[in-house]
Amino acid sequence: MTEMIDLVAGARPNFMKLAPVVRALKANSKALAERNLSWRIVHTGQHYDQGMNDVFFSELGIPEPDVNLNVGSGSHGTQTARILERYEAHLMENGSAATVVFGDVNSTAACALAAVKLGIPVVHVEAGLRSFDRSMPEEINRIVTDALSRVLLVSEPSGVENLKREGVDRKKIHLVGNVMMDTLAHELPKARGSDILSRLDIKPGEPYALVTLHRPANVDDPAVLKPLLECLAGFSKRLSMVFPVHPRTRKAMDEYGFQSLFEAHPGFRCVSPLPYRDNLCLMSGAKVVLTDSGGMQEETTFLKVPCLTLRNNTERPITVEMGTSRLVGNDPEKVHLGLEDVMEGRWPEGKDIPLWDGKTGNRIVEILLSGDWQPN
Repeated sequence: MTEMIDLVAGARPNFMKLAPVVRALKANSKALAERNLSWRIVHTGQHYDQGMNDVFFSELGIPEPDVNLNVGSGSHGTQTARILERYEAHLMENGSAATVVFGDVNSTAACALAAVKLGIPVVHVEAGLRSFDRSMPEEINRIVTDALSRVLLVSEPSGVENLKREGVDRKKIHLVGNVMMDTLAHELPKARGSDILSRLDIKPGEPYALVTLHRPANVDDPAVLKPLLECLAGFSKRLSMVFPVHPRTRKAMDEYGFQSLFEAHPGFRCVSPLPYRDNLCLMSGAKVVLTDSGGMQEETTFLKVPCLTLRNNTERPITVEMGTSRLVGNDPEKVHLGLEDVMEGRWPEGKDIPLWDGKTGNRIVEILLSGDWQPN
């Protein structure tokens, strides 16, 4: 009898982590059949609009989900509860040999909890990351998911040390590398063929910055968001900036009436959220990236692009220790100093990170095939 493994995706970052695993599963279809294993994609619907996920499925070559829980938006508690309820119902009706979850979104923790309460083993891709800041919802999701997981697949050495310090059995921990870099390496040639630069009237060789902001600590309080935007808008007189505006950030800007900032600074261009390849094209060619995204800290390190991380902490310390990221928080003075350092060439080139080699999906599938997740 064939056993089914669930691959659970809920939000944009999950899809980028899931795609390489799907490719590796397809490449190992014969080995899976020999072990009576199959797989299906469960989409929780945590991100549910066309711009936030459907494009990602088509761009990244991910098959249409086998199951869609259609949970939609809501507060953290409401959304998490809805995912938990609907994924539990799916498992009770269809069963699963294992649940593979990705990253640190609400879908990750909720589906892990639903599975483990039904005795289904959980495999966590991107385990062990810690910001040590429990005001971040993602940090709570990471801690909960890792505590519930039977197999913990880690992207960088700090994750191994964090899990060992928390008392996790070393046999459960596997340093496999960063699956996001598989997607980046796979998509970069296609991304460089994007026409996004010409659509934004950026001339060949023209320097520019790429900006993304979405975390509550940066966008929910106008006393924080306004000086940060003013700093960036002012600097755009020297270095043009492209700002794909996240829906949460757009809502805050509209509510607080910050649109006039951009009208007065034509070098600071607000655009709608971009498909993955367009965003990757912009990132790979940028003089500097300013972001509060965890994934973009890693991507800029891989691409050797300077990154000002608009956070006071990071769960990805290797991007600071070996990569191209600097933590500047949301202090306009630190942001300005960082931009000056970039403009003057005072920035580390960054090193290649071990196991960020485009082959992490294969290593994950090897572990799934090994049966380490199965009960003894």
